[in-house]
Amino acid sequence: MLNKYARAFFTRVLTPFAALLLRLGVSPDAVTLIGTAGVMAGALVFFPMGEFFWGTIVITLFVFSDLVDGNMARQAGISSRWGAFLDSTLDRVADGAIFAGFALWYAGSG
Repeated sequence: MLNKYARAFFTRVLTPFAALLLRLGVSPDAVTLIGTAGVMAGALVFFPMGEFFWGTIVITLFVFSDLVDGNMARQAGISSRWGAFLDSTLDRVADGAIFAGFALWYAGSG
């Protein structure tokens, strides 16, 4: 979790990007789903092969979607309990994929 200074910085930086996605018709839930899929792909493709650097780079890029989706929902005035539930649930799915990627590496050649 980001501290208040980092959160303020990233909110300022990512708000224009979130506004652009909204203008393009992208929903916050879609950003959540794409971000989770990206984290899972990064973890389950790169980590089992021992490519921890590249896996971490891919995961880090998709983790920013976790900041963008909430920002989009607030800008559009569509924040909801469902969105919060989806976001937090898929965060745990992504976390599980990261651990699974490490477990697959360890079980294989690790």
